[in-house]
Formats: sequence, C-alpha cells, structure tokens
Amino acid sequence: MLTGLHLRLNFARALAVVLFPAVLLVPHRSYAQSASAAETCLAVNQNLSLGAKLPRTAAIFKSRKLLKIVAIGSSSTVGLWMNDPAKTYQGVMQTELMRLIPGAQMDIVNSGRNGDTIPGNIARFESDVFAHHPDLVIWQMGGNDFTWMESGDSLEQKIIGGIQMLKANGAEIILMDQQYTPMILATQYAKMQAAIASAARQERVAYLPRFEMMHKAVDAGVPITSLAAWDGLHMSGEGYDCTGRVLARAIVAALK
Repeated sequence: MLTGLHLRLNFARALAVVLFPAVLLVPHRSYAQSASAAETCLAVNQNLSLGAKLPRTAAIFKSRKLLKIVAIGSSSTVGLWMNDPAKTYQGVMQTELMRLIPGAQMDIVNSGRNGDTIPGNIARFESDVFAHHPDLVIWQMGGNDFTWMESGDSLEQKIIGGIQMLKANGAEIILMDQQYTPMILATQYAKMQAAIASAARQERVAYLPRFEMMHKAVDAGVPITSLAAWDGLHMSGEGYDCTGRVLARAIVAALK
C-alpha cells in the first residue's frame, strides 16, 4: 500500500515529467561531450562566491591547526546513493581543499539525516553540531520542507533563528540551498530559495547557491539527468562531485 509520502513523491515525479520535458531532454546550449557533467559544472561556476568571508577558518588554516567542520542537513548531507564517503560532497570538498591548501588539517563530521527538515535540523543542533565544537558549520536545507505550506516569512524566520543559534555557539556558517533536480522543480521551490537567500543576506553569512550552481550547468548544456540520481530527486555522483569541488574553491576564495 502506498503511504502519503509515496503518493506525494509519485505525484511530484509525474508532475516533473509533465511540466519539465524540455529541461529533462533538451540541453539549452551545446554540451561538450568530451567533458564530464561535473567538469562542465565546475567550469561554469569557477568564480562562484559565498558572499561572505571566513576569517576564523582562514586563521586556523594559516596556523596549520586542525579545522573542525560539521555538516548538518538531510539526504544531500548524508550522501544518499553514494557508498563511498569520499564521493559525498564533504568527501570531495575535503580532497579538493587538501589539494588547494597543502598541509591543511581538517576533521569533518557528517550529521546528515535522511528526510530531515529545517526544524528537525535545529532540534539536533545541541547533540549533532554543538557537541562536536565545530569551527565551521555547513548547513544544507530546504529539500524536504516544501510540504510545510507556510509563508515565506515563516520559513525565513526559522532559518534566521537557526543561524543565530550557530553564531552564538561561535561557529562560522555556510548555508547550502536545494538541489536543481526534476522533483524539486515540481515543488514550490522559489519560496524556499527566497527564504534561504534572504536569511543569508540579513545575517551576513556565507551561502552556497547550489540550486543556481546546478542550473548554470544545465544552461551550459549538461543534461539534468547527469546531475540528478535515478530517483529524480537527489544528486548523482556527478552532482556531488561538482558541489564538493565548487564549495572547496569558494571556501578558498573566502579565506583571502
């Protein structure tokens, strides 16, 4: 028997096929077949900025001390469908940071939970973030919150409250928004995107616009099916790879 969740997922999948056939099947520009989807995604996002500096992280890297990072979020943080932790966005990010900053030391805690929401993340801050005493927190959010049926203001205030909790604990913050995949495109994603971006601006924290990052790759000719997993909701290996490397390079830029 199908649960309510399964019914919603099946409806969203069907709606995505109906509403976005051009996105799924027709590239907007010529796609360089010799380059992987991740490489093209990386190339069109090479100048992506987090919009804020990371002075604490910069000081730790400069002193060659251990940087403690906690990644909090849902399935994108867990790395759903990736069997190798090195292929999650955090694993790719760590490899790229070590390449870009020789001698850097870091410890990354994955506090992702499949199906989690913004209120669920915040409820876990004490046990799954603060208990690890992080220097830097990467908070990925939004993919599971489209069923709230709340106003944009309500969403925004919850995110701002979470940011303020993280700040009070002393950590620097990078927000990460939703993935650009067919099932997300079939939701009220714009409301969530606006809330996350506005919260980042108001609180002056770093922000990785993952949705726009992946969208730019599709506009450059990468098939959306190359960046999305088989379920149409989560990222593929190429999506995780691009996210991790773009984030690492944006972090390095934010250290200067």
